[in-house]
Amino acid sequence: MNKKVLKFEIDLDFVLIAITSSLKDYRLCYMINKGLNFNFIRDEDLQLDSHNGSSKVFFSFFKYYWEASETEFFFISNKGTEGYLIPEMNKTDYLLMIKNYIDEDDLDEIVLKLNKIPEIVAAVKVDPKKIKSRENLLF
Repeated sequence: MNKKVLKFEIDLDFVLIAITSSLKDYRLCYMINKGLNFNFIRDEDLQLDSHNGSSKVFFSFFKYYWEASETEFFFISNKGTEGYLIPEMNKTDYLLMIKNYIDEDDLDEIVLKLNKIPEIVAAVKVDPKKIKSRENLLF
């Protein structure tokens, strides 16, 4: 009997920026709102089942919608109540996820402006396809 193998590839239709900063999430969102003229608003915490299945892990979660280009921005804490959202990026404090289309020039400008905020140590673009635990970013 012939076996058929189903190959499933996750569609990663977003851009990811890793941010390192010692500020609390709400304070850093305020600085980003001020520096980039955004309006992040806190939403319900992102919740994931832990790997051992005994409890849920919560991560702070902020949203902003850019109406001009219908682009969604999500500011997510990488460190949650019981571990990391992306464990292999444990030096990263926050993730800025950009869904829907964004122009490459706009993206470069956002990264440049983030790096100009004195409280941000580093903001770098990350390729989501190279992250092992990328399934955690699908919501």
